[in-house]
Amino acid sequence: MSTLAHVFEAAGLSTIVLASMKEVAEKMVPPRALYCEFPLGRPLGRPLDASFQRDVLDRAFALLTADGPILESHPEIIESDETPLSCAIPPRFDSSLPPPVDEAQGLRAAYDRAVAKRGTSAVGRAIDADAVPQALSVLHRWAQGASFADVALPGKNTIAVAHDIRSYYTEAALELATGAMPGGRSVEAWFHEMTEAGKTLMAARTSLQDQQAPFPMWFYMAPGHR
Repeated sequence: MSTLAHVFEAAGLSTIVLASMKEVAEKMVPPRALYCEFPLGRPLGRPLDASFQRDVLDRAFALLTADGPILESHPEIIESDETPLSCAIPPRFDSSLPPPVDEAQGLRAAYDRAVAKRGTSAVGRAIDADAVPQALSVLHRWAQGASFADVALPGKNTIAVAHDIRSYYTEAALELATGAMPGGRSVEAWFHEMTEAGKTLMAARTSLQDQQAPFPMWFYMAPGHR
């Protein structure tokens, strides 16, 4: 959005950016931006709260009179309000394995049932379901400090592998969960906050950053707000 703002401004159109990530807006320096620390995907804040959303728009349009560049922040911060999915994870079976590897193997039956019902799976951009435990083993080693240059990840592309792991877990979780269909954010929260795989992925991401791996390699392994 910040890049497009510069393009439109060069064509003579005044722009306002509703920025979800302050660091990006600070680097791209759009002419006028309102930083809103809201959950990603909710640029106007609270769903169905017309008065709050109107306040966001009023503050944004008030910037039109500024010559810029100007970056202001909305005074209210909204934390993610999604409760993690309630999903029982199978108990540990083989304590000799790294926790995320044992966990992923324990979810395999649920994943297979889900795929059998739908006839398709989102897993497969970089690795298949059989390679998920192996990928988690590598991420576990990275999280423990192993060099990404010395310990190869199956599928090689960290972004696509992370997507496949999340998809594997999501499909297994939806098979195990009961009640109404959960929202996407609650599944995301469950994966990153409640599973060993999610915690390991985030720890591996931090390790890659500390090892000064290329920015896209580690940053896009998880949603930007994490």
